[in-house]
Amino acid sequence: MKKFITNIVAASSLFLATQELSAQKVVVNREVTTEKDGKMLLGHQLKGQFLKAPYADWYVKEHDEYALDQKAVSELRKERLGSYDIIVFMGTWCEDSHRDFPRLMKILEDISYPESKLTIIAVNRKKESPSGDESLYNIQKVPTIILKRYGKEVGRIVEMPTSGYIERDLAEILKKNDSSIIKEIFK
Repeated sequence: MKKFITNIVAASSLFLATQELSAQKVVVNREVTTEKDGKMLLGHQLKGQFLKAPYADWYVKEHDEYALDQKAVSELRKERLGSYDIIVFMGTWCEDSHRDFPRLMKILEDISYPESKLTIIAVNRKKESPSGDESLYNIQKVPTIILKRYGKEVGRIVEMPTSGYIERDLAEILKKNDSSIIKEIFK
């Protein structure tokens, strides 16, 4: 019994040490300076970074001026967008990201989306990040907004929403996902 407990403790310690090492590898809120683009965010970011100069110049304006489609936002609440994980790839150098990223954030704030379920990854002009996450998701264009449920991708918005409104496209993804779940149940 002593040996069993010792093995459990050793395995737990190894697991925790591995978790700590992998957690240390992700640098959050990295900012770099380039000759061509000046300051640029790169890698995993927290929302607060976009409220700092020079990013606040475009972020705050687009965020505050965007008029939400309340019908679509209501659908997002009804379809429980908060039960999905969202991964956003964007570039602080990209005009499409300047437009759509602040709009997405305003939508998420309006529905009280849990920040713990949101991952923001800033990429360079080659669509690369320090952690290489973009290769896991085959990112070709930014912004790319990915919805996942139970670890599985259920839809994405690439570069710009097809309807012209991110909230409408998100609602459409959720509706399609719900109907595919229903079909799966009644097979």
